[in-house]
Amino acid sequence: MKERVLMKGNEAIAEAAVRGGCRFFAGYPITPQNEIPEYLSKRLPEVGGSFIQSESEVSAINMIYGASCAGARAMTSSSSPGISLKQEGLSYIACGQLPCVVINMVRGGPGLGTIYPGQADYFQAVKGGGHGDYKLFVYTPATVQEAVDITYKSFEMADKYRIPVLILGDGTIGQMMEPVVLPEMKDPATFPEKKWALTGCKGRERNIINTLDMNPERLEAITDRLFDVYEQIRENETEYENYMCDDAETVIVAYGIVSRVAKSAVNILREQGKKVGLFRPITVSPYPDKALSAIADLPNVKKFLVAELSKGQMVEDVRLIVNGRKPVEFYGRTGGFVINTEELISVVEGGKR
Repeated sequence: MKERVLMKGNEAIAEAAVRGGCRFFAGYPITPQNEIPEYLSKRLPEVGGSFIQSESEVSAINMIYGASCAGARAMTSSSSPGISLKQEGLSYIACGQLPCVVINMVRGGPGLGTIYPGQADYFQAVKGGGHGDYKLFVYTPATVQEAVDITYKSFEMADKYRIPVLILGDGTIGQMMEPVVLPEMKDPATFPEKKWALTGCKGRERNIINTLDMNPERLEAITDRLFDVYEQIRENETEYENYMCDDAETVIVAYGIVSRVAKSAVNILREQGKKVGLFRPITVSPYPDKALSAIADLPNVKKFLVAELSKGQMVEDVRLIVNGRKPVEFYGRTGGFVINTEELISVVEGGKR
């Protein structure tokens, strides 16, 4: 049995990134993700990697752009307003079909908001965020262990599909401490060669990575290719948890820290003889739409309740997928409040709204 160690979420994510082959990080301080760059500033040099505290979030994402062009496994992290500043660079990276990993430890907003947790960056994450036609591959961990496993895997997914992977966490996941099993250290020397990377003149035809193309036919082909890849991810990589939905009459839909609250509420309500289940998307871009649609078709399901730390964002995707087959209700909190178990049970039972 592998040894478990007690780690704060942000530090565990940082260590998982190193073990997954990350050797370049650029970022800028912002709460509640500061432990990620702080940890990597010490850890990356120990494994021959590079850490840069950039002068801004805009600089950081463009440094990731350059490092990824050169073939490095690169990562940046920030929180809400910092991620907003990275959107232009993310659009360039997506258009260039460049792999990288981005961590967003979401805080309450809008504006500078609060350092307390939120989930109101969902639209930004799954609808593109920046300009143009592109999508990111987005994971939403619910535990520190899951955050470790997802971070470790994200570098493989980014390289496999040549796409930016965003890990949409929240302040709670980043700051809480839980026991984790850390994965094995990967050796970058064993990674497959990235034949598209800009690695200098080597007696071959030169590689060019460019996101400007004035030819409409070529640019449309580039955009079509991006979405072909996205559909491959939809078919092969979407993940979710179906918890007691098979006989449920009410299905709660939640992700991240709220899904943990929801699971506790389901367990309590089940003990009272009430048929409640939980559907938890682990990938939200692409969304596990086929799995949720199958639950909507179950005759026992009477309604869905979407719970979020926002005024209602993921609920729009759920309503599109359910497509009127069953009622879809919503409950959310903002300002940094986290929905608690008693509160959610009251909502399920028709109380507090």
